[in-house]
Amino acid sequence: MMRFLVDECTGPTVARWLREQGYTVFSVYEEARGITDEEVIQKAHDEGWILITNDKDFGEKVYRERRPHNGVILLRLEDERSSNKIRVLKQLLEKYGTRIVGRFVVVSERGVRFGK
Repeated sequence: MMRFLVDECTGPTVARWLREQGYTVFSVYEEARGITDEEVIQKAHDEGWILITNDKDFGEKVYRERRPHNGVILLRLEDERSSNKIRVLKQLLEKYGTRIVGRFVVVSERGVRFGK
């Protein structure tokens, strides 16, 4: 079963929804508010979490700084409401499932793009 670390900016509502789906979730907002992006990506890698974030700085960390990761889902949404984040994540997980493990995935309302 995939485990998700939900970044602070993505919010507690998304974390709660994932838990309701049966996933193990670490919510930065609920459990470690204020930690740095460095700490977030390190924790996700060290502890085997897939990171879900709205913060495009993580693209820089993965591609420019070559930070190791277990998977990053970057939500690039025009509608930042929790209901839309959940709708898009639900579609991603139903359609691609475990294919997101170890990949950098950019998700928008228009589609999904897989990186390395």
